[in-house]
Amino acid sequence: MIKVQANCSSRMTDEEMQSVRGMGIEYLAVNFLPDAVDYDSVMRFKERAEKFDLSIADAGCPALQKCPQIHLGKPDRDEWIGKYNDFTKVLGKAGIKVNYIAWQPNGIFRSRIGVGEHTRGENAMICDMDELNARPIANDRVYGEKEIWDNFKYFLDRALPVCEEADVRLALHPNDPPVESVCGVHSLIWNTECFKRAFELAGNSPYLGMKMCVGCWLENQAFGDLMEDIRTFTEQKKIFVVHFRNVSATIPYFEETLLEDGYADMHAILEQLVRCGYDGQLNIDHPFFNPDGKGMSRMSEAYFMGYMKGMLASVERQIGKEKENGGTVR
Repeated sequence: MIKVQANCSSRMTDEEMQSVRGMGIEYLAVNFLPDAVDYDSVMRFKERAEKFDLSIADAGCPALQKCPQIHLGKPDRDEWIGKYNDFTKVLGKAGIKVNYIAWQPNGIFRSRIGVGEHTRGENAMICDMDELNARPIANDRVYGEKEIWDNFKYFLDRALPVCEEADVRLALHPNDPPVESVCGVHSLIWNTECFKRAFELAGNSPYLGMKMCVGCWLENQAFGDLMEDIRTFTEQKKIFVVHFRNVSATIPYFEETLLEDGYADMHAILEQLVRCGYDGQLNIDHPFFNPDGKGMSRMSEAYFMGYMKGMLASVERQIGKEKENGGTVR
């Protein structure tokens, strides 16, 4: 069964928790900030959320999941992998079963946050690959494909045993934008074959799966066949979380849009997730930003969430009626 969740940080207020509860949402995807990754802090947040009938379905720490020391193989990477593993142990002890990893040492690459042709006057993330490709390299030097994959394997060899012991799975997010290389760093996950390669490196361990970011699949036509990938990876139980997001077009230029304004049929994508039996968390990923461009708009988030929940309810009723009438589930 698909479960809708809300994104938040460890600084989420009681008022914000009540707003999520008021939208009929029961699950949280929490980014714990570096000052809140210890067991006591995680438990205080969890217990406070439970007062609003909210459960933490999965979590991460931005400083650990997008860690340049780990991803670029810096001299102090063992120290940072140790911190990552300590956080995994904390999540396991707290009963939180999924930790995040995103092999993006420089985070998400975007040209700007601003108003675009397809954003209805709102501030959204906008990506122009011509602009990104004209930038200088983002780090001290260029990091190539073999080096990035070797660093990933080095991390897996040290992190997966801890995950198994703590019973916490890793949800791997694609690179965004999903291109082979950007600003001097080769991307780890920029198409479906990269995910398959990552899973093979992990020995097809059930403790490594994906955050299926629908937006990343849509941003690059070469990423893979989204509908078939939903079927395949659902059957393999490799999808732990789905990020649900639409964009105006494929690279070299796209704007993040309302779910109904982008080029993809989001109803059909949601229908595929339900028909294929996806059993996991679903969230809206990125709503629009506040007028000053700082932080995401709570009003926009509520609209995105309500639209997605309405579509999900419609799809589930439709497929439920088919089953009741003996129809064939495609």
